[in-house]
Amino acid sequence: MTPSASPPPAGDRATLDALRDDLEGADFTLESVDALVGDVASAALHREQRLPALRAARHRDHPAATLLRLFMLGDHVTRAELDRALPATGADGAVRLGLVRTAGEADEDAASAVVDLRPYAAADAAGSALWWVASDLGELATGAVLRADHVLGIGGASLTLAQVTARTPRRRALDLGTGCGVQALHAARHSAHVVATDISGRALRFAAFNAGLAGVDLELREGSMLAPVAGETFDLVVSNPPFVITPAAAYDAGLPLMEYRDGGQGGDDLVQDLVSAVGEHLAPGGVAQLLGNWEHRSGEDWRERVGAWLPAGCDAWVVEREVQDPAEYAELWLRDGGMRPELDRGGYEAAYAAWLADFEARGVEGVGFGYVLVQRPATAREPWRRLEEVTGPVRQPLGPHVAEMLAVRERLAGLDDAALAGLRPVRSADVTEEHYLTPGDADPQILQLRQGGGLGRVVRPGTVVAGAVGACDGELSLGQIVGALAALLEVPADDVAAELLPAARDLLVDGFLSLG
Repeated sequence: MTPSASPPPAGDRATLDALRDDLEGADFTLESVDALVGDVASAALHREQRLPALRAARHRDHPAATLLRLFMLGDHVTRAELDRALPATGADGAVRLGLVRTAGEADEDAASAVVDLRPYAAADAAGSALWWVASDLGELATGAVLRADHVLGIGGASLTLAQVTARTPRRRALDLGTGCGVQALHAARHSAHVVATDISGRALRFAAFNAGLAGVDLELREGSMLAPVAGETFDLVVSNPPFVITPAAAYDAGLPLMEYRDGGQGGDDLVQDLVSAVGEHLAPGGVAQLLGNWEHRSGEDWRERVGAWLPAGCDAWVVEREVQDPAEYAELWLRDGGMRPELDRGGYEAAYAAWLADFEARGVEGVGFGYVLVQRPATAREPWRRLEEVTGPVRQPLGPHVAEMLAVRERLAGLDDAALAGLRPVRSADVTEEHYLTPGDADPQILQLRQGGGLGRVVRPGTVVAGAVGACDGELSLGQIVGALAALLEVPADDVAAELLPAARDLLVDGFLSLG
């Protein structure tokens, strides 16, 4: 059964300031919630299982336990409990804000949440902050299938985008497809002005509430994709677009259409259109960072497909983080849409078959997920392109690494080899050297450098490059290192330079070396 729609919450700045003070006073934080329910219940809650946390919270006389039960677990509390948890706002204020409904006006009458409201510990390169973010109640609280206009809270994709975004100070930023507004809130911490757009007016009202609760000013515009900002440019564009590849026949079989994930276009056309057009909306030096899916088609390298989408004259970096086969992909989004074989085997399998047939018709062998970065160069130069697969663990936040990579690339773009040789790089502190050898051998069969941060890259340098990295302490220039290695190895300096300088560029870009 699909729950009935409730109006998004709303309130003036003074009322929202009072609510924020109440939430702070209740110590309604992620750390407090975890401590109140214990490790076992907390782990179950992260697996979308509410019962252990609900049992624990019902036995705790603490304001945060009341708010956890009400807003995150879908439990009823009494008006008296809510008055104690939110003393300035009270049950009446929570009703006026559109956060709860009550059965009556007596202290013992039940209050139930009509929205999800939960703490969010924002942590990125701009620092740390505590916000409370409202969204529609999810399946965990309601036990019901989501509505088509469901406004999603902060999920895994939202967290990923927030963590990988470079937090360089910006004049104008755009959050395209803002949803509950979390990317816009992050952008507002390092941008003078933030525009947030969404096709859903309901989502924009949630974003307005969340911005007000955080004490942040946003400019909100309704419309599809880039249409609301036609003719405008920005220094930063972020987007977690509705990129899910869903065939129309799956809807005919009963799969609910979800605004937050379904863009209504065939295949991966929505991501292609966004990537191709976003360069027109970047000011010189401006950067777009997007999430997306793309199809792996038979007989075609995915890099060639996605590479053809990239806007002319712009730098681009595409990182594929994982690939799912067609069956895995269909199963993931069937579950997300609330379709399960134990509930409706016929409908489930019909939608499943529609997905598989749609992929087969286009020769799709897999679906990739990852990050797309597009940058308009600040000055006229040849753009750079990089499309790669990085499937290992990544230490978040990745944003600082992205910002440093962009800054290094910009600096190196204007340097010829002679100027590069004058740099005095430093080996990054997170880089370690590993040797692999057969027991008894004096020399290693494999030597590799491993990066502890960033994308956790591993490179296998030759003798010249390995020796140079070891000598990069900021005292010697690359030219001096070339001369020293040439003398040590008794080879021409030009040969050493021809091997070392191109490798040094790559090591600087990837963060194995830094320029101090």
